[in-house]
Amino acid sequence: MGTESGLVGVAGEYYVAAELSRRGYIASITLRNTKGVDILVSNIDATASVGIQVKTSKGSKPEWVLSSKVEKDELAANLFFVFVRLNDGGHPDYHVVPAATVAATVAKEHQDWLNTEGRGGRQHQDNPMRKFRDHEGKYLDAWDSLGLE
Repeated sequence: MGTESGLVGVAGEYYVAAELSRRGYIASITLRNTKGVDILVSNIDATASVGIQVKTSKGSKPEWVLSSKVEKDELAANLFFVFVRLNDGGHPDYHVVPAATVAATVAKEHQDWLNTEGRGGRQHQDNPMRKFRDHEGKYLDAWDSLGLE
Protein backbone atom coordinates (compact mmCIF):
# COMPACT_ATOMS: atom_id res chain seq x y z
CA MET A 1 0.00 0.00 0.00
CA GLY A 2 1.45 3.35 -1.02
CA THR A 3 1.77 6.13 1.52
CA GLU A 4 -1.01 8.28 0.05
CA SER A 5 -3.44 5.37 -0.42
CA GLY A 6 -2.64 4.22 3.12
CA LEU A 7 -3.47 7.66 4.46
CA VAL A 8 -6.68 7.78 2.43
CA GLY A 9 -7.67 4.42 3.94
CA VAL A 10 -6.91 5.54 7.47
CA ALA A 11 -8.85 8.77 6.93
CA GLY A 12 -11.86 6.74 5.79
CA GLU A 13 -11.73 4.57 8.91
CA TYR A 14 -11.66 7.61 11.18
CA TYR A 15 -14.49 9.30 9.26
CA VAL A 16 -16.64 6.17 9.63
CA ALA A 17 -15.82 5.83 13.35
CA ALA A 18 -16.69 9.50 13.88
CA GLU A 19 -19.96 9.17 11.98
CA LEU A 20 -20.93 6.08 13.99
CA SER A 21 -20.12 7.89 17.24
CA ARG A 22 -22.12 10.92 16.10
CA ARG A 23 -25.07 8.58 15.56
CA GLY A 24 -24.82 7.26 19.13
CA TYR A 25 -22.94 3.99 18.60
CA ILE A 26 -19.76 2.73 20.24
CA ALA A 27 -17.10 2.44 17.53
CA SER A 28 -13.63 0.98 18.04
CA ILE A 29 -11.02 1.00 15.30
CA THR A 30 -9.13 -2.30 15.31
CA LEU A 31 -5.38 -2.77 15.11
CA ARG A 32 -3.86 -2.67 11.62
CA ASN A 33 -3.22 -6.42 11.57
CA THR A 34 -6.85 -7.39 12.26
CA LYS A 35 -7.94 -9.33 9.19
CA GLY A 36 -11.19 -8.28 7.53
CA VAL A 37 -12.54 -5.95 10.23
CA ASP A 38 -11.52 -2.30 10.51
CA ILE A 39 -14.12 -1.16 13.04
CA LEU A 40 -16.13 -2.98 15.68
CA VAL A 41 -19.36 -1.17 16.48
CA SER A 42 -22.15 -1.78 18.97
CA ASN A 43 -25.23 -0.04 20.18
CA ILE A 44 -24.95 1.95 23.40
CA ASP A 45 -26.07 -0.91 25.67
CA ALA A 46 -23.91 -3.48 23.83
CA THR A 47 -26.82 -5.79 22.96
CA ALA A 48 -25.98 -5.81 19.24
CA SER A 49 -22.69 -5.47 17.40
CA VAL A 50 -21.27 -5.72 13.89
CA GLY A 51 -17.89 -5.66 12.18
CA ILE A 52 -17.17 -3.13 9.48
CA GLN A 53 -14.63 -3.18 6.70
CA VAL A 54 -13.96 0.30 5.32
CA LYS A 55 -12.99 1.02 1.72
CA THR A 56 -12.17 4.61 0.84
CA SER A 57 -11.93 6.44 -2.47
CA LYS A 58 -10.97 9.97 -3.43
CA GLY A 59 -12.57 9.52 -6.85
CA SER A 60 -15.54 11.41 -8.23
CA LYS A 61 -17.63 8.28 -8.87
CA PRO A 62 -19.23 6.03 -6.22
CA GLU A 63 -17.07 3.01 -7.03
CA TRP A 64 -14.32 1.22 -5.15
CA VAL A 65 -11.66 -1.31 -6.13
CA LEU A 66 -11.64 -4.62 -4.26
CA SER A 67 -9.88 -7.94 -4.66
CA SER A 68 -11.51 -11.27 -5.54
CA LYS A 69 -11.12 -12.26 -1.86
CA VAL A 70 -14.34 -10.36 -1.18
CA GLU A 71 -16.29 -13.15 -2.95
CA LYS A 72 -15.58 -15.72 -0.22
CA ASP A 73 -18.60 -17.69 1.03
CA GLU A 74 -17.53 -17.72 4.68
CA LEU A 75 -18.38 -14.07 5.36
CA ALA A 76 -19.92 -13.45 8.77
CA ALA A 77 -23.60 -12.47 8.77
CA ASN A 78 -22.78 -9.44 10.92
CA LEU A 79 -20.04 -8.08 8.64
CA PHE A 80 -20.66 -4.91 6.65
CA PHE A 81 -18.71 -2.77 4.23
CA VAL A 82 -18.81 0.99 4.50
CA PHE A 83 -17.61 2.52 1.27
CA VAL A 84 -16.41 6.10 1.76
CA ARG A 85 -16.00 8.73 -0.94
CA LEU A 86 -13.97 11.66 0.36
CA ASN A 87 -15.32 14.26 -2.10
CA ASP A 88 -12.19 16.44 -2.32
CA GLY A 89 -12.25 17.59 1.29
CA GLY A 90 -16.00 18.14 1.50
CA HIS A 91 -18.36 16.03 3.60
CA PRO A 92 -17.73 12.34 2.82
CA ASP A 93 -20.38 10.05 1.37
CA TYR A 94 -20.99 6.73 3.13
CA HIS A 95 -22.41 3.66 1.39
CA VAL A 96 -23.33 0.96 3.94
CA VAL A 97 -23.65 -2.55 2.47
CA PRO A 98 -23.89 -6.05 3.99
CA ALA A 99 -20.80 -8.09 3.10
CA ALA A 100 -22.89 -10.86 1.52
CA THR A 101 -24.46 -8.29 -0.82
CA VAL A 102 -21.02 -6.96 -1.76
CA ALA A 103 -19.78 -10.50 -2.47
CA ALA A 104 -22.76 -11.42 -4.66
CA THR A 105 -22.81 -8.09 -6.52
CA VAL A 106 -19.08 -8.08 -7.23
CA ALA A 107 -19.11 -11.72 -8.40
CA LYS A 108 -22.04 -11.11 -10.76
CA GLU A 109 -20.64 -7.90 -12.22
CA HIS A 110 -17.21 -9.48 -12.74
CA GLN A 111 -18.78 -12.47 -14.50
CA ASP A 112 -20.84 -10.13 -16.69
CA TRP A 113 -17.63 -8.24 -17.56
CA LEU A 114 -15.87 -11.52 -18.45
CA ASN A 115 -18.78 -12.41 -20.75
CA THR A 116 -18.52 -9.18 -22.75
CA GLU A 117 -16.04 -8.43 -25.48
CA GLY A 118 -13.12 -6.15 -24.77
CA ARG A 119 -11.24 -3.88 -27.14
CA GLY A 120 -10.88 -5.23 -30.63
CA GLY A 121 -13.45 -7.95 -29.98
CA ARG A 122 -11.09 -9.85 -27.67
CA GLN A 123 -12.38 -11.69 -24.63
CA HIS A 124 -11.66 -10.06 -21.25
CA GLN A 125 -9.07 -11.95 -19.21
CA ASP A 126 -9.84 -12.95 -15.63
CA ASN A 127 -7.93 -11.11 -12.91
CA PRO A 128 -8.25 -10.61 -9.14
CA MET A 129 -9.47 -7.00 -9.38
CA ARG A 130 -13.12 -6.23 -8.71
CA LYS A 131 -15.19 -3.05 -8.42
CA PHE A 132 -18.16 -2.27 -6.25
CA ARG A 133 -20.41 0.48 -7.61
CA ASP A 134 -23.40 2.32 -6.15
CA HIS A 135 -24.26 4.75 -8.94
CA GLU A 136 -27.95 4.72 -8.01
CA GLY A 137 -27.18 5.57 -4.37
CA LYS A 138 -29.10 2.53 -3.13
CA TYR A 139 -26.78 2.15 -0.10
CA LEU A 140 -26.03 5.84 0.52
CA ASP A 141 -26.33 6.55 4.27
CA ALA A 142 -28.03 3.16 4.85
CA TRP A 143 -26.87 3.11 8.49
CA ASP A 144 -30.13 1.44 9.61
CA SER A 145 -29.07 -1.72 7.74
CA LEU A 146 -26.50 -2.31 10.49
CA GLY A 147 -29.38 -3.46 12.72
CA LEU A 148 -28.03 -1.80 15.85
CA GLU A 149 -31.26 -0.12 16.97
